[in-house]
Parts: sequence; C-alpha cells; structure tokens
Amino acid sequence: MFVLLFEAASLSAQVSQPEYAARRAALAATMKDGVLLALGAPEPAQDYLSFFQSPDFYYLTGFREPDAALVMVKRGDAVTSTMFVEPRLASREVWSGARLGADGVTRRTGMPARNSDQLAGVLDSLAGAGLPLFVVGGPSAGNGGSESRVIQSLKTKHPSLQVTSASHVVGRARGKKSPAELALIRKAVDITAVAQREAMRLIEPGMNEFEVQALIEYTFRRNGADRPSFATIVGSGPNSTTLHYNADDRFMEAGEVVVMDIGASYAGYAADVTRTVPVSGTFTPSQRAIYQLVRDAQAAAERQATLGASAAIMEDSARTTLALGLAKLGLIESPEAVYDGDPQRCPEPGCPQWQLYYMHGVGHGIGLEVHDPEQYYFQPNQIAPGSAFTIEPGLYVRANLFETLRDTPRNRAMIEKLRPALERYRNIGVRIEDDYIATDRGVEWISRAPREIGEIEAIRKEPFAGPVARNPELVKGYRQSREMLPR
Repeated sequence: MFVLLFEAASLSAQVSQPEYAARRAALAATMKDGVLLALGAPEPAQDYLSFFQSPDFYYLTGFREPDAALVMVKRGDAVTSTMFVEPRLASREVWSGARLGADGVTRRTGMPARNSDQLAGVLDSLAGAGLPLFVVGGPSAGNGGSESRVIQSLKTKHPSLQVTSASHVVGRARGKKSPAELALIRKAVDITAVAQREAMRLIEPGMNEFEVQALIEYTFRRNGADRPSFATIVGSGPNSTTLHYNADDRFMEAGEVVVMDIGASYAGYAADVTRTVPVSGTFTPSQRAIYQLVRDAQAAAERQATLGASAAIMEDSARTTLALGLAKLGLIESPEAVYDGDPQRCPEPGCPQWQLYYMHGVGHGIGLEVHDPEQYYFQPNQIAPGSAFTIEPGLYVRANLFETLRDTPRNRAMIEKLRPALERYRNIGVRIEDDYIATDRGVEWISRAPREIGEIEAIRKEPFAGPVARNPELVKGYRQSREMLPR
C-alpha cells in the first residue's frame, strides 16, 4: 500500500565534503589497481553562456568550476586522489569570475590539487607505468568531447593502455540517494510545487504560453533554485499532445487544456512535476474523462510503490488501467486489441492499440539529472531506501493520429470504428507527474501540488494577485550551499 510520510525537517540541505570523500572511497573499493579519471565539463566556448557541471564529476567532487579533473590512483590498499583545476588568473577572472585555484580547492575539499596544465603529464607518467585507466563520464555526459581528446592522446602514446569505462559503477551509486540528497530533491520539488500553484492561478483564455513559462521560471529563481532542471513545457490545445513540446509560444484558447511539465534545480538536484489544467477553469466532460483515467492510472501505480516492489509492477498497473479505460471511452477496440504498426518494432500480431495514446514509461529516477539513475534500474530492480523517482502516466489524443498509421485493411477497419471517439477527445493531452522518495520508513509523495479534479478547479477560481513573496524556508540555506559549492 502507498504510504504518505513526512521526513524530519532537520535533514541537512547540502552534501558535506565527508560525504563526497566517502563516495570516492566507495568507488575506489570497486576498482582493481589502476587510475581513475573523472573529467568535469569544459567551459563554454563563449564565457557569457551558462556552464553546467558534468553530473558524474559533480557527484564525486561537489566541484562546480569548469575544466577540472579528478585523478584517483589505486595500488593495493593505497588510494590517492588529486584534483586538477584551472589556476587563478586575474585576466580571466575579470571575465568569468573568481576561481578557487589549487590551494583553494585543497582547503575546500581536503584533496591535494594541481593546475590543470599538469594533467596530461601526470596521466602520461601513470600510463607509462603500465597502470590501466578507468574513465568516468564522456561526451554523452556533457563533457563536449574533451574526454575523447585526452584519452585519444594517451592511446596514441601508449598503444597497449587498457581503457575501461567506470561510468556504470558511478551510475549505480548515484541511484541510491543519501539523506542529504533527498533533502535537496525535496527543496527542488517544493519550489516546483509553488510554481505549479502560481501558474494555475495565472492561466486564462487569450494568454500566451510564454507568459506562464515566465512566471514559472521567475518563481523558481525567486525561491532559490539554480535554474529549470529541463526546458519548461507549457503546451496548450494541440500542443498538449506533444510530449516534449517546449516552444511555449501559442495563445491558449477557452475550452482547451494546458500541460505544464516543469522542474526546478536546487543546488544541482532536479524536480519534475507535471500538471494538466483547463484553460477556462473547468474541465469539459471529455477532458474530465481523460484526466480522471490518467489520475486513476497514476493511483494504481502509486499503490504498487512500496519498499521492495518492482518498478515493472508500477508500469503494469498503470498500463492495465489505461487500456481498460481507453476501451470504455471507445478510443481502442478492446484492452488487448492491436493495430498494424512498424513491423520492426511490433511484429505480428501487431502493436497494442493503447500505445497510440500512451507511448512512454510510467516514471524515471530524479537526482543530479532530471532523468537520473535509480536503484530500480539495477538488479534486483526494486524500490529501496534512497530511491527518488517519478510516476507520470499520460494520454495524448492527437488530432492527426489516424493520418500517421500504415494503410492496411486492419488499420482501416480500426479507424472507421474509432473515429467518432477520436473526434470527441481530439487535442486533449493529459499528463500527471509526481515525485516520490523512499526511506527505511516507506515511500513518500513529496510534490504536493493540486492534482485531483476538484482541487484543480478550486485553485483555478482563485484570483492571481501577482507573484507571491518568496518563501524564506525554501531560500534558507541557499547562501551556505553557494559557499560550500562555488560556481
């Protein structure tokens, strides 16, 4: 059974240097003798562009400056860790801000530090000693290809060098969040819930999606968030049926719904909360039917979200609920009905018809990234203390759905039967997404923004009187976290 719990407010809303050290020690314990190289993200080509640290590097160091690297050397029981960072240069700092420099990094992290221009020589020496190289991160992790250049140079000089990725080891470790990480996720989610409530009060027919986006992102920053954790999605009318629509530039009309999939990033940790609301303030009967079906599917998945439960059970429960409901609405022929889709993806007997309206998973991990590693991704694929994840079923009734299908006898017969329902529910997209954390006491729903139909219609009646004042409790600790984690 899904349990609602409340964590103690005393949990630290920051990750301590001893915790970062423990993460490195745990990683070293999994290594054979050799060298581990973790590269931070490079500075953008133009220093006026935003910089975001590589998540794996940040997880191991808590260090926010660009062009940094961590080198760990293990020989038997002896492990040494050294940071390589950009030096302090007044000519550069006047453009992009102060750096800690090697001495500052040592004071902050307790690790020896050297200037980054010494990294290549150190790696060359270690490779020459015959030690294998374990690499964390890479271009796909936000390093812009810098890792490839470093590794390629070493391979050219040392053709026999053994290079192995250790990113999967760090990813598995990232799946289990510490109490400090859960507290940071909670802060990010609390800020996001405030923004959802503000947006619900603001929306009215004739308003542009970008006005809602602007209020959401203002609310994030006003309450101490770093930035949005992903591109803000405000999709109305036909845009509500596009999963990752983020142009946010359409004028909303009466009688439509608007999907708001948003998330704040707080001290590097992401939230991800979606609400769907009626532009006119009240759901139409057709909108209400789709919305309630999605909410029922989410509730079915929530009931399975318990310690030790398999994530697959959450998916199965949500999917079964949606299929049964879609059949009752006449949007599919039966819960088990199929259609002729892509033969490579769905060989005979065909694709499930419910996939015409529900084409994503029921949820994902959250953490340093909005789609973060989660414990239930790994064997034994179960929710456990330290899990942080979403549950987000959705239905998307695209007006042009039938135009996208293969022209086959089975599809033509299906289309003829389902067309009246498609017309009734066309351009209604609904996604409801919430965030959850797990401790040894159970699983807690933490994204407490209105989500039941009655709650949403009630808050839609509340007048918007301008942005609310910032919440001191949400902002509390922001200055300390900035001092702990520069840039």
